[in-house]
Amino acid sequence: MMKHQIPATPNNYALWYLYVDDQNPELTAAIDEVINQYNTVPSTSSEQLYRNHIAKQNELDIEDTRLCLEAMATELSQTMFDTGSNASAFQSSIENNFARLHRIEEDGMPFDQVMGVVRSLIDDAASIRQNTDFFHAQLDKAKAEIENLKSQLKETAKDALFDALTGILNRRAFEADFKALLDSQPQGLCLILGDIDHFKVFNDNYGHLLGDQVLKIVAKRLNESCRDGIRAYRVGGEEFAIICPKSNLRTARHLAESIRRAVEKLSIKDRRSQQTIDNITCSFGIAEYNPVSQSIALIEAADKQLYEAKRLGRNRVMPIVN
Repeated sequence: MMKHQIPATPNNYALWYLYVDDQNPELTAAIDEVINQYNTVPSTSSEQLYRNHIAKQNELDIEDTRLCLEAMATELSQTMFDTGSNASAFQSSIENNFARLHRIEEDGMPFDQVMGVVRSLIDDAASIRQNTDFFHAQLDKAKAEIENLKSQLKETAKDALFDALTGILNRRAFEADFKALLDSQPQGLCLILGDIDHFKVFNDNYGHLLGDQVLKIVAKRLNESCRDGIRAYRVGGEEFAIICPKSNLRTARHLAESIRRAVEKLSIKDRRSQQTIDNITCSFGIAEYNPVSQSIALIEAADKQLYEAKRLGRNRVMPIVN
């Protein structure tokens, strides 16, 4: 783990213990393949390896767990609020009883007897009030902790490496993998940026539900086309990225062109109108790592080529390579 700069997390320990002990040949082969591509095991690869070879069906779905914890936190917060309200009502009742005792005293109850009762009740009330104040302080502290927990749970959802809609890797995963490759194996690194053509038209004409279906089917086709360390990511609304390590511009362009043709053949049926949507296309821009340029220049270069593909009429791959 030190050799490959693997973060010391429980999941990573589990992966690498099994790898060193060679208890799971499939896991060992999968890790070796990732190392061969990246010279390390990026965080996204670690999560996928853990899911595929260790967690599988025995581990609760992360999103379901997050939702359950959030619901529990909300319920507990409401319970504490109700308890605090009851405590306030009890304190108010005690204070009303004090007022009644004062009226009894004024109605002619023997002074010494009344004062003895009053002193006793005042002492009890002071203790109750002190306990109530402490309880309110604890409630405020607990509520603050719950709000913090809810905030952390939301951040956990944001920190997930997979896009909730399409199921492929998300922008955070892209940034992590892109940086890892630039730091360890930049030579031959190619970046493909893709964009669904006229995506707004699908949403405007057929509704967002069908727009979501377009995103899912395109993402699925991209993901199915990626092998040998190549990975697809959803990096924006209708924007996708594909990282090709140990490649070159010609090979990356061939991949993008095959994906473009595959997407062009896709069709979706609109359930409301029963109309078949078969005009789904994508445009792609490609750039290859230049040791003189910085990482942002590679992204900008690919984005520039994508813009050129759209300017020339969309449904094409740029640049053209002889």
